[in-house]
Amino acid sequence: MDAGLINGVLFLDLKKAFDTVNHKILLSKLGCYGIRGLALSWFQSYLSNRKQICKVNNSLSTFQNITCGIPQGSNLGPLLFAIYINDLPNSLEITEPAMFADDTSLTATGESSFEIEYKLGVEIQNVKTWLDANKLTLNEEKTEYMLIGSGKRLKQIRNDPIIKIRDHIIKRVYKKKVLGLEIDDKLQWTKHVEKQTKKISCSIAMLRK
Repeated sequence: MDAGLINGVLFLDLKKAFDTVNHKILLSKLGCYGIRGLALSWFQSYLSNRKQICKVNNSLSTFQNITCGIPQGSNLGPLLFAIYINDLPNSLEITEPAMFADDTSLTATGESSFEIEYKLGVEIQNVKTWLDANKLTLNEEKTEYMLIGSGKRLKQIRNDPIIKIRDHIIKRVYKKKVLGLEIDDKLQWTKHVEKQTKKISCSIAMLRK
């Protein structure tokens, strides 16, 4: 950005990410990372023979076996998911990934919107191939991208980059909440500061009462 370039950031959204983790693939990856023997057997036991039941008002469904997914509500869940997607960057060619649990973004830098379109277009296909191989699904409707640059550079963009996954065109956004931070396409932090100031003001008002 300081060099006068444009950054294109692709924010990936996965459908029911934790609930669709394939147990066989996860155990294989744990083995690749050196978890073997009794430790691997423990993880296999932890994931196996789980059941779920659904309650609506006073009615209960029958028990159903859980054949995929990571148990949530524990410290182990996010860690196992992080291990599961840890090799996603190996599928990338020309972008820089930022990953935190199921929040993943890819950043491409270029001199023009056409260069950003090419780079993110290549990478979204690489991501799709990786997701298919790992039994995960991209939420195309919620996957978005943002162009980040100086106000002057952004005004020079005549046409939005067209980034497609199959026949779906990824939506461009001008602000995005990322890990609790409100960022905009000029990295001015104005919206985030305004929101936090409002929260603090409300808290101070309550304390005064």
